[in-house]
Amino acid sequence: MASIEKRGDNSWRLIVELGTDAQGRRLKKTKTVKVEDATLLRAKKRLNNFLNEELMKFRIEVEAGEYIAPEKMLFSAFVEEWEKKYAVKHLEVTTLNTYKRCLKKRILPTFGDYRLDQVKPIHILNYLDSLEQDGSRLDGKQGKLSSGSVFMMYRILKNIFSRAVEWRIIKNNPVADVTRPRVKHKETKVYTKEEIHQLFEVLQNEPFHWRMMITLALTTGMRRGELLGLEWRHIDLKNGVIDIRQSITAYKDGEPLIKEPKTKNSLRKVALPSSITAELNEYYLHCRKERMKLKNIWKRDEHFFLFFNEEGKPFYPETPYLHFRNLLLKHKLPYITFHSLRHTSATLLLNQGVHAKIISERLGHANISTTMNIYGHVLRSADHEAANKFDSILPNIKAK
Repeated sequence: MASIEKRGDNSWRLIVELGTDAQGRRLKKTKTVKVEDATLLRAKKRLNNFLNEELMKFRIEVEAGEYIAPEKMLFSAFVEEWEKKYAVKHLEVTTLNTYKRCLKKRILPTFGDYRLDQVKPIHILNYLDSLEQDGSRLDGKQGKLSSGSVFMMYRILKNIFSRAVEWRIIKNNPVADVTRPRVKHKETKVYTKEEIHQLFEVLQNEPFHWRMMITLALTTGMRRGELLGLEWRHIDLKNGVIDIRQSITAYKDGEPLIKEPKTKNSLRKVALPSSITAELNEYYLHCRKERMKLKNIWKRDEHFFLFFNEEGKPFYPETPYLHFRNLLLKHKLPYITFHSLRHTSATLLLNQGVHAKIISERLGHANISTTMNIYGHVLRSADHEAANKFDSILPNIKAK
């Protein structure tokens, strides 16, 4: 049973009866509707039609179990609904894990007990400002949170409140009225030619699969997840080309999540240096021998990954990062992240005069502007070198 009850000059209460509980008490859901349109208020028939439509929609929501009552709903309670009804369906596993970690450690301790409809732009502004103050880190280190981390909190809050508006729990998104925090990009540390030579000297004594993975990261600029997702069917050993078709950035229930890269530009073919193609041929024979040794426990007959563990499974996404870090520490080499091998690859090619468009395609960037934004400082340096070349081209004319 459903009904409409007038509450004020321009407000009505929608009521949906749900029967009775074990004690015989009537169960019902209610929702208040306000009409601000004066014209609609004067048109009795149109008003009744509008209210009946709202009641029908409300009844469907309640009976489907999808209605979330806004009255006294805490932010923490809505986050649970957001996770079930939106986040697990629309966010990548790695993104969702990052969001949940930030919510647990930073956002819920601040906003968890707020009523959802009582969070105002000033609360968001004050919160973001507090993150930019000294002492805001949670790892015990001195200083303040990085601009990238502050932006992440802004992004999470905006996503959650956007869903609350979309589902008509609240009218306005308080985050939308707060200026987006600026992210200060740090210049990424990359290896010089000399440091690359040192790295490759060390790699000669490393297991074949680690040597090959680091070599490919440096010579192709592939992302870590793309390297982990590589299968031998993606390698054209005859022509020296890698066909990047999939990526592994997370595991779920002990199994790798194999997905296509996010953008169509990430689906690409990357040419290999001839020396690396020759090494890959050797590595292919090595992998086949390893698979034969593991035939009794090999669990990946449908996949033949380039980089696999003793069961034929691809490595966990964190494994290359941890191995590379330990390798550098062990041999006292300058520290860079595994991802910085990708940046090193691009920087080396830029310094060799390779056009930014070619590099952009090798890296799988959505467009060349992404490449220009990330490596602009390298391009500016190359521009100065290009300008200086005119000294040897133009005649040496001195002012008289």
